[in-house]
Amino acid sequence: MSPSPARGAGGDVALELRGITKSFGAVTAISGFDLRVAAGEIVALVGDNGAGKSTLMKIISGVHQPTTGEILLSGDPVSLRDASDARAQGVEVVYQDLALVDQQPVYMNLFLGRELTRGPLRTLDRREMARQTQRLVDDLDVRIPSARALLSDLSGGQRQAIAIARATHWASNLVLMDEPTAALGVAETAKVEELILRLKQRGAAVVIVSHNMEQVFRIADRVTVLRRGTQVGTRAVADTSHNELVAMITGLAA
Repeated sequence: MSPSPARGAGGDVALELRGITKSFGAVTAISGFDLRVAAGEIVALVGDNGAGKSTLMKIISGVHQPTTGEILLSGDPVSLRDASDARAQGVEVVYQDLALVDQQPVYMNLFLGRELTRGPLRTLDRREMARQTQRLVDDLDVRIPSARALLSDLSGGQRQAIAIARATHWASNLVLMDEPTAALGVAETAKVEELILRLKQRGAAVVIVSHNMEQVFRIADRVTVLRRGTQVGTRAVADTSHNELVAMITGLAA
């Protein structure tokens, strides 16, 4: 049976995974994975290197297709043939390497691959993209000089915030985050975590891969543990401890 969202942790179920298995030839990378993530809920995905976290994120984002199992978005079964399919279904990913273009302004990065155009010649509508970007960063309280600033002039934390803002702008169902603060210092990590919590307040469903156990306890509602491709268990963060999670990750008694 799929684990249910923690009581009061969110609203309607944005993502449901039922019996997800992924095999590469004779190697089973994920076996029988079940999960529900509600709107307005943050679920952390943890496990050692090679546990299957990245494979699972690629399945949810359409990069890989499950060998068996079912993906539901907002209650409807979906077949995600590639990453474009996932984006069309409202799933956005924030990667550790950000996938941003340094020599473009913030607003062009927000609309990368989805640029707004106007007129019969379909020229870029830079003014409207800048306006929408400025409104979004103001709403999310992302502190940057302006929507027209070059990305290369921003700090690592500001760039990560732009990547998250872009995902927020385009996601209608789910935001996936792969180690979003791994390359950041303490102060910038805190700012990015504030932004992630703001997404939750806006009703976004968030799945975050993190090796930072303190971060998991600061921002997640629930945490699910993978070990060697197998789902060990899912816990409400309020009902577990650092020692229990480490024991689940390593397979050693707490």
